[in-house]
Amino acid sequence: MVFLSYLISGICLGSVYAIIALGYTMVYGIAKMLNFAHGDVIMVGGYISFCGFAYMGLNGWVALLLAMAVCTILGILIEGLAYKPLRQATSLAVLITAIGVSYLLQNSALLIWGATPKNYTPLIPLVGPDGAPNALRLFDGQLSISYMSIVTMAACVIIMALLTWFTSSTKLGKAMRACSENKAAAQLMGINVNRTISMTFAIGSALAAIAGVLLCSFNPTLMPTTGSMPGIRAFTAAVFGGIGSIPGAFLGGLLIGIIEAMAKAYISTQLANSVVFSVLIIVLLFRPAGLLGKYVPEKV
Repeated sequence: MVFLSYLISGICLGSVYAIIALGYTMVYGIAKMLNFAHGDVIMVGGYISFCGFAYMGLNGWVALLLAMAVCTILGILIEGLAYKPLRQATSLAVLITAIGVSYLLQNSALLIWGATPKNYTPLIPLVGPDGAPNALRLFDGQLSISYMSIVTMAACVIIMALLTWFTSSTKLGKAMRACSENKAAAQLMGINVNRTISMTFAIGSALAAIAGVLLCSFNPTLMPTTGSMPGIRAFTAAVFGGIGSIPGAFLGGLLIGIIEAMAKAYISTQLANSVVFSVLIIVLLFRPAGLLGKYVPEKV
């Protein structure tokens, strides 16, 4: 039962990473750029939902919707102001800009909300009114799964399924796939490439807001650097599964979460990050495109 408990904890953590990784992989798949400010959009989502709940008296779910709306607008603004002018620039210029946007968001949060950590109220209370854990008990109470964990895992599966349907069955989703294959050819076919990329950032930022709320529900200390390390781990998950692939981001997030949980339980809390990145390096040595990624030869 102890192993099952660690496994469920890893799947739950991996579900959050997977939601973040889906945002990374969508932006990379369509715009072919690494948005390293994505982790800080997670932090903004956490702060917006915190303000909605603590200061505006909103219900937790309404605060989540508010965070999604604000982060969606923020994603469009970031793309339009920072990345759109660099559409024809080198990858290095875009990468440096992304790092600059990341520091801008962190320091803006520091000025607005201060450096003092905020105590975040979970979306679903981890403890019931009677003081008992707010959890589903299995095997005569030997195994308990918090309702927050169940919601997190369910949200991850639903989001992955919706994104898969969206990209394969809707007009905008097909436009995104066309831009991913060849932007010039997509533009010749009448697709508005700039609008499509903006919508991709909007969707990715909305996912970041969801991930921020879920992440803060498990780690209730909110500060301007909250999204940094989860963002890096989620990027690792996207690469691990095959960046650009929605199922790959989902699989990579789950595996990274499980590996991290097992490493903390059976090896060392301090060495957990080393174990995660070591596994990533080993996998990429044999599968450079990731577990579900496809190798695409570059024409010269």
